[in-house]
Amino acid sequence: MYVNLSKKTITENILPYLTQFKKGRKPKVALWRIVKAIIYRLKTGTQWRELPIKQFFGRTSINWNTVYYHYNKWSKLENWKNLWTHYLSKNRSDIDLSICHLDGSHSPAKQGGEGVAYSSRKRCKTTNSLFLTDKNGIPVAMSVPQGGNHHDAFELEKNMQTMLVDLNKANIRHEGIFLNADAAFDTNSFRSFCSHMDIVDNIDFNKRNRKDIDNQPFKDEKMYDLRFAIERTNAWLDAFKAILTRYETKIHTWQSLHYLAFTLIFIRDRQKIKLNS
Repeated sequence: MYVNLSKKTITENILPYLTQFKKGRKPKVALWRIVKAIIYRLKTGTQWRELPIKQFFGRTSINWNTVYYHYNKWSKLENWKNLWTHYLSKNRSDIDLSICHLDGSHSPAKQGGEGVAYSSRKRCKTTNSLFLTDKNGIPVAMSVPQGGNHHDAFELEKNMQTMLVDLNKANIRHEGIFLNADAAFDTNSFRSFCSHMDIVDNIDFNKRNRKDIDNQPFKDEKMYDLRFAIERTNAWLDAFKAILTRYETKIHTWQSLHYLAFTLIFIRDRQKIKLNS
């Protein structure tokens, strides 16, 4: 999964949403080249200090710190998230939210950091995030990462509310959508939350929590079978090696990699650029 963005595409459709720093020394290289190096790091998972500087910048006196400086600054300012929100808004007609899929994903965290804890199930330190996708598996929102010692239902309503707010910022309404989720999300409080938010839940039954077989909530099996789409999402995200295993110690830099990956997945899937107003 690699989208080889041209200079024109990056300059016209990504750079306008990344803050241009007026203070301090100006970079000795074009910003679009820095963005391209960031995308390379996302795809390959190479460490920042091992970026092939000459491949992107030729014979210059800059080093990997210049690339990371810009990436980190843009992350702190939520530029990558804003880029994705704007892109999602401009292309919302291509998003099929007739059905949404919700799932959690653990990533091994090699360096520790924020939102990281030991997961007994994974037998290592992990970070856990929830992902919301459209019917076809296109990721549209993610929760704030939390330690791997928490299960998917931990602060579920709060995490879901945050993702719905992000959708609303992209001018996407959530009312009336059908939500597929596995048994890990089968809690009475979450079902009540969905009802309150005008979301039709289609959640698998958690047999450990529901002993009364005759009093199970309704579940549409054919609709639930469409959840295979989120497995495709996981495969798409795993193709970006920098988010397959977490080396980022800060939540903002970790999430930003995902928002950039979301953007690239959508570009690849649609082969459309509608960022500019």
